[in-house]
Amino acid sequence: MSGKTSVADRGKCRDKIPIMKTASVVDLRNNFASVSRWIYEGESVTIQKRGRAFAILSPAVKKKPAPAGWPDYEARLEKIFPGGLVKGRSAEQVVSELRGNW
Repeated sequence: MSGKTSVADRGKCRDKIPIMKTASVVDLRNNFASVSRWIYEGESVTIQKRGRAFAILSPAVKKKPAPAGWPDYEARLEKIFPGGLVKGRSAEQVVSELRGNW
């Protein structure tokens, strides 16, 4: 492979200044597993054809979903009932009234 870092180096330059890795079309064909591992690890790879760069492969950025938290039920109740919950009859009184037992 040509370029600053090759598949054979397998990331030996990681401790040095970060340089975009390069791979030729032949390297993609013969060593795709190594190149795809670089991309999976978050590195961009410049693809060269006949010694000239013509493409850059970079990892797809996926949005992480926001962590789902519990809703604030107390705040919702306060918004619906500003003075607190409505005081009324008990369920027993309502059922008794519906049955005609005043």
